[in-house]
This record gives sequence, C-alpha cells and structure tokens, in this order.
Amino acid sequence: MSGGRSRARAAARLAAVQALYQHDMEGTLLAPLLDEFHRHRLGGLIDDEVDDSQYVDAEVKFFDDVVKGAIARRDEIDDLIASKLADSWKIERLDKTMLQILRAGSYEILARPDVSTGTAISEYVDVAHAFFEAREAKFVNGVLDAVAKAVRS
Repeated sequence: MSGGRSRARAAARLAAVQALYQHDMEGTLLAPLLDEFHRHRLGGLIDDEVDDSQYVDAEVKFFDDVVKGAIARRDEIDDLIASKLADSWKIERLDKTMLQILRAGSYEILARPDVSTGTAISEYVDVAHAFFEAREAKFVNGVLDAVAKAVRS
C-alpha cells in the first residue's frame, strides 16, 4: 500500500472512531453522521508522523465502510469483544472511546480480509495512542489480537 493511501486510511480510522463515539454518545443517525463527517471532518486531518505536519485527507469509502459496518454489526462485535475481556470486566466498564477503538478494529478484522491482521491491530494501537497512555494501547493490542485469533484462523 502506498504511503499516501496508508496515511489516508489512518486518517479514516481515527475519524471512524470519532464518528462511532458521536453515534454512541449522541445517538446521531447514520446518514446525518456520515454527512457531517464528509462535509466538515474528513479533509485535513493532521498527520503527526510527517515532520512538517502535513494535512492528510481521509479515505472516504474506507471511513464509510468502517462506520457503517461497526454500527450494523455492533451486537456481534460487542459479544466478540466481551468474550475476550477478563471475567471481572464487562464491556460497559470500558471507556467510551476505548470501546469505539475496539469496535472499529474488530469490524476490520471481521469484515475486511483485504486488511492484514497485523495492519488492523497496529493501526488501532496507533489510534489508541492518540487518546490514551501506553498501558491502554497495549490493552487494545491484546484484545484485538484475541479477536483476530478467534475469527481469522
């Protein structure tokens, strides 16, 4: 995958987590949610990995697929995530942003065979680093790795 495309997908993943968070917290319906992100949020996300902080446009079709798919398969995804948590943890205890990262990553692992397991996990660990400390990013890695072992054999 080209560097431009991988950065566009990274931007799409970050935006998808934000859209899923908004959908979860505010109950924004899918069509207006996608429209808002298409109009106002998908262009010009900062790519911090580039030395001069260039702006990167998100890959819109990929963003749409992750958001629509994670919402459509939410119950299946939540059951899968819950099955990979420690017995003392319930999905309701997860931080709301953390839950959206796990939902988006799990959706990619479940439904996007064109994305390698390693890429999906690594990308969502990177998204976790945008919001959390290293400990939580390791948690994302562990849960998504367990999800991948369950659904991609």
